[in-house]
Amino acid sequence: MNLIEVKDKKSKKEFLEVARIIYKDDNIWVCPPDKTIEGIFDPAKNVFFRNGEACRWILKDEKGNLIGRVAAFINKNKAFNFDPPTGGMGFFECVNDKDAAFMLFDQCKEWLSERKIEAMDGPINFGENDNFWGLLVEGFTHPSYGMNYNFPYYKDLFEAYGFTSYFDQVSNHLNLRVPFPERFWKIADWIRKKPAYRYEHFTFAKAEKYIMDLKHIYDTTWVFHENFTPINADDLRARLKKVKQAVVEEFIWFVYHDEEPIAFLFMLPDVNQILKHLNGSMNLWAKLKFLYYKSRKTMTRARIVIMGVVPNFQKSGVESAIFWHLDQVLTKQYPEYHEVELSWVGDFNPKMRKLHESVGAVFAKNHLTYRKFFDEEREKTRSTIIPMDTKEKFVKGEK
Repeated sequence: MNLIEVKDKKSKKEFLEVARIIYKDDNIWVCPPDKTIEGIFDPAKNVFFRNGEACRWILKDEKGNLIGRVAAFINKNKAFNFDPPTGGMGFFECVNDKDAAFMLFDQCKEWLSERKIEAMDGPINFGENDNFWGLLVEGFTHPSYGMNYNFPYYKDLFEAYGFTSYFDQVSNHLNLRVPFPERFWKIADWIRKKPAYRYEHFTFAKAEKYIMDLKHIYDTTWVFHENFTPINADDLRARLKKVKQAVVEEFIWFVYHDEEPIAFLFMLPDVNQILKHLNGSMNLWAKLKFLYYKSRKTMTRARIVIMGVVPNFQKSGVESAIFWHLDQVLTKQYPEYHEVELSWVGDFNPKMRKLHESVGAVFAKNHLTYRKFFDEEREKTRSTIIPMDTKEKFVKGEK
């Protein structure tokens, strides 16, 4: 087998082609846009290169056939805050061959070790964790945009190499044809009528304001997460630009209390229902096809990518009020939508999992973020649980 570092135009094209070869007979897999994947490894487009680096490889068999690929990367803002220092690997695709998979894993381990890294998480993204994060181990159904899909045998390859689960990522589905629990709507009706609260949906006309509001809420809310670092406003701008064609302004909501931003919900139509027809291409013809399918209301599913409520307003019922406003939009303006994916929530976040249960969502998928400790004798630890009393900690000024 021949391992080749991706450096030139030919190898970049082959890196993309590996996935199309692996899944050529699978009618569930959806090819993400080639430009999206390439953008992740472009220092001019991915802000994570400001404090990190990445490398990727393709694998060919003795006859020159593409049989695998992988990438390794370091986010230096986070890597050395872990014990032990931890990098990442992702975009792994491979035929069902342990020797081939281990060669790819070994290459990541070697590259990271040379940079004083002692463990690696995978498969993860060289970016925020809302996209391309985790290995699918349950729920091999249509993937929403940004959610990893892979064959079941990948789990065996990862675990045979010594990867162990660092945290579980559960995605739940909400059937919009099934009424929400009555108690949920009572809470929503009570909180939404309070005069101190104001609800408004996103608009591109005020995009910069909403970016900064989201950053404020995110940085305040996620401070209790393990190895927290503030979100980058430039990254938010870049990511919003990438998804602009798919954004429905009324699917993104913000809540203000006495004009202070306290909560947001970011939902996107499941563009995979259209990308399924494009096979990774986003040339002019593909863009015209995208607009055609969009006009035909092909998208009937949506994905809640992220939701946050600052600790001081958690347990206030504001989450219910956000869903009330969203339900009004879907019912009146977008009746073709019948399903929402709430993805994903780690097992380290029990409060958000309870919220999913409260709206009547049901289990759909489970991804695992694995961690491989390079020292085989080291104790295999898991991600720390976010405490249930973050509101109390926030009030006391604890972290």
